[in-house]
Amino acid sequence: MPWESKKLNSGYYIPSIGFGTWTLGNGQGPIDQVEQALENGYNHIDTAQSYRNEGETGVALKESGLSRSDVFVTTKYSGTNSLDIPTSIQNSVNSLGISYVDLYLVHSPRLAVPDIPTCWAQMEKVKEDGLAKSIGISNFGVEDMEILIASAKIKPAVNQILLHPYVYQQQKPILEYAAKNGIVIEAYSALIPITKLPGGPLDKPLNELAAKFGATTEQILLAWTKAKGAVVVTTSSKKTRLQGYLAAGDITLSSEDIAAIDAAGALGEKKAHMKTILKRVVVGAIACTAVFGACNFLGISML
Repeated sequence: MPWESKKLNSGYYIPSIGFGTWTLGNGQGPIDQVEQALENGYNHIDTAQSYRNEGETGVALKESGLSRSDVFVTTKYSGTNSLDIPTSIQNSVNSLGISYVDLYLVHSPRLAVPDIPTCWAQMEKVKEDGLAKSIGISNFGVEDMEILIASAKIKPAVNQILLHPYVYQQQKPILEYAAKNGIVIEAYSALIPITKLPGGPLDKPLNELAAKFGATTEQILLAWTKAKGAVVVTTSSKKTRLQGYLAAGDITLSSEDIAAIDAAGALGEKKAHMKTILKRVVVGAIACTAVFGACNFLGISML
């Protein structure tokens, strides 16, 4: 299935669809689910220090019987327990039961303490020490990336961000900046329009395209994400869904199909923005009413 690997600026290749462990929790559950993903053809596993299931991921990797080179492993520095980057990466590879990760990300720019250049220098040292083949970032905006690149010896290979049609216009500058600088975009939560925000403007084009391609709406969203040039990180406990997500790689959307999804996504994004503004106005009005009421009660003039 054509989820082709993408070449990173580090010279290594990243599989363009990965299985994420974000929502899996701890215990036997994540072990079973990672094993199921590996058994069904996923060769890219995405975890993080803050997910607290690197150990379970490591057990699944070991029990799979796959060679280390057969699986692309990503984890992230999340600042858990206030540990620094050198300590965190060593803990991560130990928990995963491997000697290196394929990709190590800074989970958020807010974790760049005391500043982004200092943090990134520590990430570069992780790569130099052989603990990560590639290094990257997550949830970094354009300004964050500009600060990083201004002092970097090694450019980030990846920026993993929230990406789906309802946030595409908001995130588009990040995609454009990354493309200009040879940074691959990874998309998480690509299925939110279906799983968390059903009933919006996207329903119509997604249902129409699903009927056109004989696919599910989830597959259409993943095909859209792929069309935007992003690596997909997704998850499911259902074997049939995992297989369906892989099959989505066979779907090639036309420029008209993509434009229809973009337009519906922009409409939904605009409506969401207006709802946020309205909510703030209402909250502000309630607060003002409360203040005026209190002042009136206390005999304080506001004029």
